[in-house]
Amino acid sequence: MKQIIENLIRQALKNLDIGEVNFIVEHPEDFKNGDYSTNVAMVCAKQLKMNPKALAEKISAEIFSAKESQISKIEVAGAGFINFYLSREFFSNSVKEVLEKGADYGKNNSLTGKKVMVEYTQPNPFKPFHIGHLMSNSIGESISRIVEFSGAKTVRANYQGDVGPHVAKAIYGMYKAGPPANESTASVSVLAQYIGQCYSQGSNFYDTDEQAKKEIDEINKKVYNRSDEKINQIYDWGRKVTLEAFEELYKILGTKFDYYFFESEMAPIGEKIVRANIPKVFEESDGAIVFHAEKYNPKLHTRVFLTSHGIPLYETKEIGLTTTKFEKENPDISIVTTAIEQGEYMKVVQQAIALMHPELESRMKHITHGMMRLASGKMSSRKGNVVTGESLLRDSMDVVLEKIKDREFTDEEKKKVSESVGVAALKYSILRSSLGSDIIYDFEKSISFEGDSGPYLQYSAMRAKSILAKALNHTSFNEIPEQVSDLEKILYRFPEVVAHSYAELEPHHIATYLTSLASSFNSFYTNTQILNTEDKYSHYYVALTKAFLSTMQNGLWLLGITLPERM
Repeated sequence: MKQIIENLIRQALKNLDIGEVNFIVEHPEDFKNGDYSTNVAMVCAKQLKMNPKALAEKISAEIFSAKESQISKIEVAGAGFINFYLSREFFSNSVKEVLEKGADYGKNNSLTGKKVMVEYTQPNPFKPFHIGHLMSNSIGESISRIVEFSGAKTVRANYQGDVGPHVAKAIYGMYKAGPPANESTASVSVLAQYIGQCYSQGSNFYDTDEQAKKEIDEINKKVYNRSDEKINQIYDWGRKVTLEAFEELYKILGTKFDYYFFESEMAPIGEKIVRANIPKVFEESDGAIVFHAEKYNPKLHTRVFLTSHGIPLYETKEIGLTTTKFEKENPDISIVTTAIEQGEYMKVVQQAIALMHPELESRMKHITHGMMRLASGKMSSRKGNVVTGESLLRDSMDVVLEKIKDREFTDEEKKKVSESVGVAALKYSILRSSLGSDIIYDFEKSISFEGDSGPYLQYSAMRAKSILAKALNHTSFNEIPEQVSDLEKILYRFPEVVAHSYAELEPHHIATYLTSLASSFNSFYTNTQILNTEDKYSHYYVALTKAFLSTMQNGLWLLGITLPERM
């Protein structure tokens, strides 16, 4: 509908001999001001030196003369806004459209025939799955689904640092700590926590003990060249355990990757590429290999790609990774999501790649996320440990479990509900904010079934599901109420929101929309006897409830949130 209105405006301008201008068509905040509004008259008036309100009257009259059946009224308001009111028929037809399309409602074909690779999560074996990984996973999975909903073949990739100083620190810590207790019977999650603690201890030794620092540096070299059998055994065991522990978390979070890339594999590929492009792109400097990115963009800076000892740094591995991704899948678009602190060095890497492969520059997109802090101010888990992404996830699930402990659910049902609702609480808290902004996570607010939360969206959908379970008919209706409900005025916007979310690579537009949708449904539920068979509009109310549920389910899927079987 937005496209139709934009085309009507352009035609009206043409009819009035007014040239092309950039104008906005958007939804007014208050339904009283129509379903769409445009500033076109004010934009044109400034250029034509006319009174904006008078010009708005001319433009609106020209549009109204086109007799678009889906528009019932056009009004000029304020300083020259033109407000459009859609017809009753438009809204009832939009309900029919939702019912007909079901799980496909909201999909578009903007990326049909395209392949998009999304890289996200990027946890490092031998280290804990921290909050940044949880944020990257939630954002990357949602973007993958938005891309898929837009018609693309989506390829999910995960890049993990399985070599480097952090590995050496963990192995050193494992030497010092000795084997984990109950190694043969402990879960991979418990064993991964042991490895994470060893990494923390090894890191502390590295910073405070000069002899330990030398030994860790030596271990680091041996990890790279696989020259020590004992270290190889510890390395292989620790890598296997932590990767398996990550897989358990991915299963809970609802993510399946198509590719797993590792730094150990990307480093030699990147080093070969860097050395092959000296001095065309890279330069020698005091024995190291650097890239002077500021030569090509004054906003960028110089970074080291190979140290004076010939060790490839993150930047070189990124060169190998990007090249490998395009060689393996040749995606039309490659999207990478990382923490915001990696934003500047990623710009340098992309500039280097653009010089070597200019055809890839427009196909690489990098999005960043902010930090998460706990509302309590304490960065420790409920059990007193340093908070990690895994502990935050499991703590959220435990809070839900506590809330439903007295429900007449089986233990298995309680487990499933706690997983679904706990994940929803965390994912929504991450995805409701625009990318790049920091997040304050509040356990109680995030789990609330009232207001701005993931569980609130789930609860609203389950309420609709409960109503439909009692209704005999979900889709057909003859009588339509004259008054258009607020629910209908929000429902039809979903495809626009999905398209906008992809255009900006911002899932928060969907999260915000779903909250408004749930709120409007709950108000509708409070003020309407949906299942009153004596009401001639009852069938329409049931159909509208079904349309709400379909839209909510589609939106929740885009956020990576599931509906529990019971709540």
